[in-house]
Amino acid sequence: MSDKMMAAVLEKPFSIEIKTVNRPKPGPDEALVKVHCIGVCGSDIHYYEHGKIGRYEVKSPIILGHELAGVVVEVGDQVTNVAVGDRVAVEPGVTCSRCDYCKSGRYNLCPDVVFMATPPVDGAWADYVAVRSDFLFPLPDEMSFEEGALLEPLSVGFHAMRRGKVGPQDRLLVVGLGPIGLLAIQAAKLFGVTEIYASDVVPFRRELALEMGATGVINPLEGGVAEQLAQLSGGKGVDVIIETSGNARAISDTVHTVKRGGRIVFVGLPVTNEIPLDIPLLVDSELDVYGIFRYANTYPAAIQALSKSPVDIRKVITHKYPLEQIKEAVEVARTQKDTSIKVMIYPNAGDIM
Repeated sequence: MSDKMMAAVLEKPFSIEIKTVNRPKPGPDEALVKVHCIGVCGSDIHYYEHGKIGRYEVKSPIILGHELAGVVVEVGDQVTNVAVGDRVAVEPGVTCSRCDYCKSGRYNLCPDVVFMATPPVDGAWADYVAVRSDFLFPLPDEMSFEEGALLEPLSVGFHAMRRGKVGPQDRLLVVGLGPIGLLAIQAAKLFGVTEIYASDVVPFRRELALEMGATGVINPLEGGVAEQLAQLSGGKGVDVIIETSGNARAISDTVHTVKRGGRIVFVGLPVTNEIPLDIPLLVDSELDVYGIFRYANTYPAAIQALSKSPVDIRKVITHKYPLEQIKEAVEVARTQKDTSIKVMIYPNAGDIM
């Protein structure tokens, strides 16, 4: 095996090229994974456009990408949970495993997490990536690499369902139908929900939501969401709102839309820090409000649930590109938001089906 590999390197905003770089060498507790499929995330696009997200700034060349699956090709001498040849999904945030958050099971809040494609940490738009082995999860034979890569964004929806205490008895509204919102619909189905409504301003996304199992869809530009929802649900309303859009008005409207005694799960990040909420109504309605930061302990459960379910999360994949066409792939994801949902990258063009 060569000690070099190909990778997509972001030099500065709007400047990304395929380069030959050193192949990572796995440490004693790590495995080297040959990447077969990796998604383009909204955070990747933000770094590509702006060179930073909040306090994380691209100050030196970086490899982006963190939604991936592949095959283990080498393991460190301390690795026992995976072996060479295993097909695996990769959880991209490696935590310290020692702090109070990690020990209590909420490791997504670990202050020392090392997350792929978050400056200065390289990601996996490359031929290979080295990962601590306890963040690798073997895939069943019937699960594709694409499904393995999609476990990362699906995990956000999965975590949202857990945080919102969602169950089969609930009626649900998903606001915002990007990849996270659409996969939240699939996560809700995995949790046994059968009445799922969805809201977005883009017709293509509403149509895809229906194809992926939404009971009904709402266009917030055509009147009040609460009124449209009442009509669709026969006046029953919804018990839970999963807000993924990050739109300020949509966030404010949640307390006016969910039923009394309901639950609101905030997933999408707004561009402003302060958004008004009707607190007297929230208190009077006894609403539960939850925030979501990534996910924790989702991969094994999601893999098991998907492997036993007819749910097909691959429906969110709208475009596929080999790694050498990374510039075109990123531009499609950046500029064609009315027709693209999840863009997938394949280091080996032969993996594109």
